[in-house]
Amino acid sequence: MTKGSMVSTRQASLLVAFMWVAYFLNYSDRQAIFSMFPSLEVDLNMTNKQLGLAGAIFLWVYAFCCPIAGYLADRFSKRLLVILSLILWSLVTIATGFAGSALIILSLRAMMGVSEALFMPTAIALTADAHPPSLRSRAIAILTTAQIFGTVAGSWYGGWMADQGQWRNAFLVLGVVGLLYTIPYFLFLRNVEENKPVQVIKTTKIPGFRVLFKVKTFLLLCVVFPIFVFGLWLLYGWFPTFLHDKFFLNQSGAALNATIFIQGPTLIGLLGGGVIADAMYRYTKASRLWLLTASLILCAPFLHALGSSDTLTTTRIAAMGFGLFSGFMMGNIFPAAFDVVAVDTRASAVGFLNFFGAIMSGFATLFGGMWKESLGIDGLLSLTALAYMFAGIALIVGIKMLFPKDYKAEHAELEVLN
Repeated sequence: MTKGSMVSTRQASLLVAFMWVAYFLNYSDRQAIFSMFPSLEVDLNMTNKQLGLAGAIFLWVYAFCCPIAGYLADRFSKRLLVILSLILWSLVTIATGFAGSALIILSLRAMMGVSEALFMPTAIALTADAHPPSLRSRAIAILTTAQIFGTVAGSWYGGWMADQGQWRNAFLVLGVVGLLYTIPYFLFLRNVEENKPVQVIKTTKIPGFRVLFKVKTFLLLCVVFPIFVFGLWLLYGWFPTFLHDKFFLNQSGAALNATIFIQGPTLIGLLGGGVIADAMYRYTKASRLWLLTASLILCAPFLHALGSSDTLTTTRIAAMGFGLFSGFMMGNIFPAAFDVVAVDTRASAVGFLNFFGAIMSGFATLFGGMWKESLGIDGLLSLTALAYMFAGIALIVGIKMLFPKDYKAEHAELEVLN
């Protein structure tokens, strides 16, 4: 290995590390509020519908901003965008600590959606550009573990501070930490070279969205991914409250049970799924799609069990099963898209996948609030489990009928190195 390649490898690893911390803060800041619902209901007189909207508005605004963010990231400085995103969402987090009404909370959640949308498409594209296909799933899986730790940390911290009557200070502390991190983050990123992918596939001058929507496998991912995140965000948004009400846990205890038993196994699934997908890639180029299929089909029974279990112990077991296999999806959805889209549309691909996913997941948090007293969270979980099964079957059909042609079209001029 040459000195130059050693430097490149080291920088790629450091890039993942610095992005990881920012992504951790991203999820900590967005998730803390979901463990505070009982306190917000009392202190700000928020209704269940308004609490559901706190998640939905964030996700819907985030959804519409993601394709724009992806477009910008494919054409302008990715380094500038991720720094700007971190600064903005940290300021919004601080402002949330001063909110005096439900309307202000909902307005700030919309602003959070704008500020955080700039980050993910850009961070994923930077990470993908720095790693070859044979290492890409692992690199993105490692980065995505920040989502797991951020969800657990943000949910527990938010619930714990709310139990102390300090939910406002929780937002202030999270925001200040984010602003402080911009200093080392900027100092590292200013030396990172952009737009020099390890592997150069054919590119195009046509606007990204027109190219992406000609790729049928990508369109299929835009359908099945929202189904997956509907279930994920139904749990992110309402599982702490569901456990609080069903098993009479306090807010911090409910938040801890709602996150650690899902997110711990998800971490294993993420890393394991990345390694498996990269290893399988040597034998089948559809390896990432097969991991997505396994994720949906294997998650379905555990998703149903999460709502229907009668004891906290069986609920925890179901959460662990769902978490393990959901990791397969979370670590491979973007690498799967990168197998069939052009290099210069990667950030746009992430943006559009997030667009469709966030639109649907916004309905998950909203429906949880609207139907909490009628259909119930348990009923929604069972219906979502059925949708997971159908999505898994659709992916099997897509692997057989769509993927070979799409993969060949994007790799016709390249001998893929494993």
